[in-house]
Amino acid sequence: MYSFIIFIHVISAILSIGPFFVLFPLLNRMKGQNREVLDSYLDVFQAAIRIVKHAGHVLVVSGILLMWQGNWPWSTSWVIMTIVVMISSIVFLARAFKPNIRSFRAEAINLDTLIQKLHRSVWLYILLLLVMLWFMVAKPHLW
Repeated sequence: MYSFIIFIHVISAILSIGPFFVLFPLLNRMKGQNREVLDSYLDVFQAAIRIVKHAGHVLVVSGILLMWQGNWPWSTSWVIMTIVVMISSIVFLARAFKPNIRSFRAEAINLDTLIQKLHRSVWLYILLLLVMLWFMVAKPHLW
């Protein structure tokens, strides 16, 4: 059973980060498009974020099961740091994408500003997830 939970955990980790790499070409295609095409691109963008969010739910549940089955203490430094980065990524995900898309649709920001903000946010979120992935794989002893 432990091996199956690890498999689910790895698949959910892939689904938590993978869709963001597809968004870079999408952001490049958004430049100079009409409103109708932009709305469809933004719908794809939001769908990718939903996939990431739900994969994150599976990632957390499978991680808890792995902690329980693997007898890892919750006080281990890499576990604590993974949880800190995970909470940071949840807060970041909630603030980085949907509010900017909503501002664009309300015409509070222009397309170039939206693309710039989304591009930066995608890279920052990938960086957060890679840090979390490093903690889970390397399991460093920090204290």
